[in-house]
Amino acid sequence: MDDSQKRDYYEVLGVNRDADADQLRSAYRKLAREYHPDVSKAPDAEERFKEISEAYQVLNDADKRAAYDRYGHAGVDQGGMGAGGFGFPGFEDIFEDFFGFGTRGAARQGPRRGNDLRYDLEIGFEEAVFGCSPELELTRSETCPHCQGSGAEPGTEPIRCPECNGSGQVRRAQQSIFGAFVNVTTCPRCQGRGEIVTSPCSECHGSQRVNRTRKVSVDIPAGVDDGMRVRLAGEGEAGMYGGPAGNLYVMLHVKPHRYFKRQNDDLLINLDINVAQAALGDMIMVPTLGTDKELKIPPGTQTGRVFRLKGEGVARLRGSGRGDELVIVNVKVPDKLSDQQRELFVALGDTLGSEVTPQEERGLFERLKDALGI
Repeated sequence: MDDSQKRDYYEVLGVNRDADADQLRSAYRKLAREYHPDVSKAPDAEERFKEISEAYQVLNDADKRAAYDRYGHAGVDQGGMGAGGFGFPGFEDIFEDFFGFGTRGAARQGPRRGNDLRYDLEIGFEEAVFGCSPELELTRSETCPHCQGSGAEPGTEPIRCPECNGSGQVRRAQQSIFGAFVNVTTCPRCQGRGEIVTSPCSECHGSQRVNRTRKVSVDIPAGVDDGMRVRLAGEGEAGMYGGPAGNLYVMLHVKPHRYFKRQNDDLLINLDINVAQAALGDMIMVPTLGTDKELKIPPGTQTGRVFRLKGEGVARLRGSGRGDELVIVNVKVPDKLSDQQRELFVALGDTLGSEVTPQEERGLFERLKDALGI
């Protein structure tokens, strides 16, 4: 049939010229069911089915459709519909398009990456702050050293699978309302390898891998926090059929500290001082994760005041330097007094008066925001 005798492809499928992919697919599927020669009794069913298939293949391809819209049939005519042209799909291709199977199957099974492993590691608070390099002991599957991962006893060779003839696939013809189609599946006997082992390895028994307990060192960087993970590439389980090993993911669980709390890269510590130190001021020693540091308490310090020790916090995981240590002061009122202390407090109370002045309530969070400049 020359170009002058061909019908417009949009007319063949019964769609508008602005039809999208879903509309084309729906129209093609409906017409293919109606005019497939194995189903239709119409005398021109075969020709109609070829025409429908040709129209769909052109319009379903963006480049061919653009050429057809611009030049008509001449823009997509490449010397006929045979081996030299663009062809059109057979009936098994309809099933492959719509249902995911047909005569074009996957290649025989190739390299397969090994599984990733997870290791839960508990570290101390200071180890998280400064970093550490613990040694982990784990059991994982590794390539069998006896057969080098072939699964066959050394000195023997796997043979071609007789069921799939080495292709790794099994093709089975099935019947449907449209006729016969071919279903391609992975060969159940060789699991897609295309070969079977007749003399299994005496160590791995043909599985290609063996379990081994190994010690693996991991570098935990300074500044990690609870719930973070460290990835060790290639330290997971061995791959199959020449595939790469998986990764080892170390999940970190940080023990709480007796005194310190962590807020991002800063450390928080609550420190008690007595009323005399708060009222008169003092020079005190403050614990840090390094050496103790001096801190000046000014006269009149109130409970909840926050002091900052620069650079005494946590190392910044993404950046340089360290955070700060925030010292939250709590003025501790004695609950037991000696007779002498009581007399002194009574005398002090007489000089201070008993007037009560209401103040706006400010919690610890607000005081921390002030200290952090938030």
